Amino acid sequence: MDTKELEKLPNNEGEIEKGTTHIIVELIEYEHNAVVSKSIMKKATGSINALSFASGEGLNEKTSPFDTYVQLIDGSAIIEIAGKTSTLKTGDGILIPAHSPSHIKPNGRFKLILTVIKSGYDI
Repeated sequence: MDTKELEKLPNNEGEIEKGTTHIIVELIEYEHNAVVSKSIMKKATGSINALSFASGEGLNEKTSPFDTYVQLIDGSAIIEIAGKTSTLKTGDGILIPAHSPSHIKPNGRFKLILTVIKSGYDI
């Protein structure tokens, strides 16, 4: 998923307030039959987003030109990177290398943090 795709998802009121503490899993709520995104931080060199996925929802296959880090903060999901499948549960993370096809399959409802680092690669 890239920045353009994230902008199409329902967003809960922009970025979080800087310098304030928060409980990461409570930044975003589940919505029935929906994928919801909340921007934590968005810069020219990358972004951090919290996403929630209702049961049965996932992300279609995508190849990003940037390294992307995914960390599950609630629930469980199945992620496939370049044909290799991994099951992530709360607390697990995985780095998706740039230029590697990947997609996230549902395994019930789940929440994740998606961090995209844009520096170091040509667009």
